[in-house]
Amino acid sequence: MGVAEGFRFVHRADGTVVITHHGRVAGTLRGARAAQFLAEVDDDPQLVMARWTGNYRRGNERAARQHPRNRG
Repeated sequence: MGVAEGFRFVHRADGTVVITHHGRVAGTLRGARAAQFLAEVDDDPQLVMARWTGNYRRGNERAARQHPRNRG
């Protein structure tokens, strides 16, 4: 799988976490979800942010487009 790039996050004083992707807001987390995200983000920040925002590729998009069922 390719490396997710362009993600950044800001942990605000009120406990809110704002995740951006190439400068655009990709997600806002509050409360328990923000705390869970902060606990996970140390492992691999780019991959974790991609997973939490749903903005990641699985690598099979091109192959699926070529399948006879999807040609239309």
